Amino acid sequence: MMLVTLLPLAATSLAQSADRIIKEASKSHGGEKALRMVRSWRAEGTITNSRNGASGRYLAVSQAPNYFGTSFDLRGLEVSQGFNGKSGWIRDSRDGLRTLTGQASREFQVEAAWRAVRWLDYKKERSKLTPPTRAEIDGRPVHVVLLTTVRNIQLRLFFDVETGRLIREEIPLAGLTRRFDYGDFRMVNGLLEPHLITMTLGEERFEIRLEKITHNPTLDRALFDFPTVSNVPLPDIEALLREVGQNEERIDEILDKYTYTESVVLRELTNQGQAIEKESNTYELTFFKGNRIRRLVARNGQPLSPSDEADENRKIEKRVREIEKREAEKERKANRERDVNQTTTGSPDPERGQRIAIADVLRASKLVNPRRESYRNHEVIVFDFEPLPGYKPRKDYEKFFGKMVGAIWVDPNDKQVARVDARLVQAYKVAGGLLASLREGATFVLEQEKVNNEIWLPTRIDINLGLRVLLVKGITVNRTISFGNYRRFNVEADREKLAPPPVPPQ
Repeated sequence: MMLVTLLPLAATSLAQSADRIIKEASKSHGGEKALRMVRSWRAEGTITNSRNGASGRYLAVSQAPNYFGTSFDLRGLEVSQGFNGKSGWIRDSRDGLRTLTGQASREFQVEAAWRAVRWLDYKKERSKLTPPTRAEIDGRPVHVVLLTTVRNIQLRLFFDVETGRLIREEIPLAGLTRRFDYGDFRMVNGLLEPHLITMTLGEERFEIRLEKITHNPTLDRALFDFPTVSNVPLPDIEALLREVGQNEERIDEILDKYTYTESVVLRELTNQGQAIEKESNTYELTFFKGNRIRRLVARNGQPLSPSDEADENRKIEKRVREIEKREAEKERKANRERDVNQTTTGSPDPERGQRIAIADVLRASKLVNPRRESYRNHEVIVFDFEPLPGYKPRKDYEKFFGKMVGAIWVDPNDKQVARVDARLVQAYKVAGGLLASLREGATFVLEQEKVNNEIWLPTRIDINLGLRVLLVKGITVNRTISFGNYRRFNVEADREKLAPPPVPPQ
C-alpha cells in the first residue's frame, strides 16, 4: 500500500499519494489505456548546444519492453547510444565506441525500460515511490516523486500540480545526473507529447525541438544493436567458447593456489525507496585438496566473538577431516579401479567446488553481435546472447540459462570469461512452481579482474531477483558479493594453518 503524506503548503492543498499523482499523470497525458497501446515510438528533430549555438539532427527511438536508442551530430561531435534488450553501448567522438559496464550499464538499462513504458509498470517491476514533496520550477508548483528500482537506481520525477503533466526528469548515468525539462505539449494520436526538451548535462545545456513523433512505427532491431565499425576479423566464436570450456580445469587448478576474502551484503528496499543494508558477512576462502574451505571471519562489519570464532574453528576442523576421509577413500577406490576414467560430460562436481562451464551455460543460447573491445586494459571479445529457439536442454540448469539474455566478455588470449551481465526474460519455476519460482526481470552480473597476469578472478557479483516461495511468499533479493585480497598460498598447507585448533571454552 502506498504511503500518503500531507503536503506542507496552504491548508487548501489536497494531500495526495505518489500513486495518485502517477494516475493523474497518466490521465493528463491521454489515459493509461492509450499510453499502453504505444509499443514503439520514433522522435525526430533538431538539437542545439545553448552555449555555442552548434546545432544538428536528433533522433530517438524506443520499443517495448526495453529497447532504446538516441543519436545526434553537433558540428562533428557525434554521440549515439543504444540498449538492445541485452546490452547497452555508447559512442562519441572523444571516447569512441564501447559497451557499458558497471553502474552505467545498470542505469542505462533502467532508462531504456523507462523510455519504453514510462511509469506504467512500476508496481510489476517492484519499484518504490517515495511520498511526494513540493517544489517550484519557474514559479510553478510541482510534486516531486522519487522512483527507486529494485536495482537501487533512482529517478526523480516532477509533475505539474495544476495539469498533472510530467515536466521534468532527473536520470543518472555514469556519475552524472541528467536533467530533462519538457514543454510545448501537443496532441499526437490522442496523446499529449512534449515537442521541446531541454537537456542539461553538468555545465552543458542542449535544446531539442521535435518536428515529428510517430507512435507504433515498425522499427528495425538493428537500430538498437552495437554498431559495426571495425573490419578487424573476429575469431570463431564457437571454437573460442569450446576452448574456454576446456580451460576450466586449468583455471580450477590455479584457483586452488589462491586464498581470498568474500563479502556478502544483503540489502532491502524500504517503502520510502531507500536501499538499506540488512546484513553482511565476510568470509576467508582457501582450498584444501581441491575443496573449498569457507571461514566466516566477520559479521555486519564486526569481528566474531571468541565463542563464535571457536564454533567456526570447530566447523572448519570437521570439514577438513571429512575432506581427508573422502580423499583417502577416493584414492583407495582409484587404486582398485585404475581402468575407470573420469567422466568427460562437463557436469560440475560439487564436492570439488567446480563451476558450471561457460560452454554448458551458452549451449542453450544464440550468440549475436560479436565485437572487439577493451575491458580493464585487456583486449576482449564481447557478444550478446539470447535464448536459442527450439533448444532441448540436456541438464536441468540449462533450462534456467535458456531463459536469459545478456552479454559476455571473453579474453581470447587467456580463454577465460572476464564479465557476464544477464537478465531473466521468462519466469523460471522450480519443481513446476510448487517449491519456488523466479520472476521475470531477475538480473545477475559477474565482474572479474586479471590477477598476477595469470587468471581472471571475481571482484563483484550483483544479484537482484524476485522470488515466490510455495506459491505464497514473495521475496526480493538485492545482494552484492565483493571479492578481494587475492594471494597465493601453499595448497599442501598444514591442517593447523587451515583450521586453527578450537579455543578452549572459557
